[in-house]
Amino acid sequence: MLSEYPQNSESPRNSQPPIASEQFTVDRKKFYLDLKENSRGRVYKITEDVSGHRDTIMLPAECVSEFIEALSRLASIEQALPPL
Repeated sequence: MLSEYPQNSESPRNSQPPIASEQFTVDRKKFYLDLKENSRGRVYKITEDVSGHRDTIMLPAECVSEFIEALSRLASIEQALPPL
């Protein structure tokens, strides 16, 4: 789902708007995925918001394929586990 952050979610040092954004909600957690660009290149900004507390990682665009492959391997392992 293409989305926008709330008005106050970007700090002044990160005021450049995202090239593209996605967001989704799971239980009480909101996840924001942004493709951004800065002086060093393109990055993926991945933010988890839980009741106003945010944790963010920045992933350089050049390693996103490797990240997705690693995540896919972990997802395959998790899917093979017995249900909780």
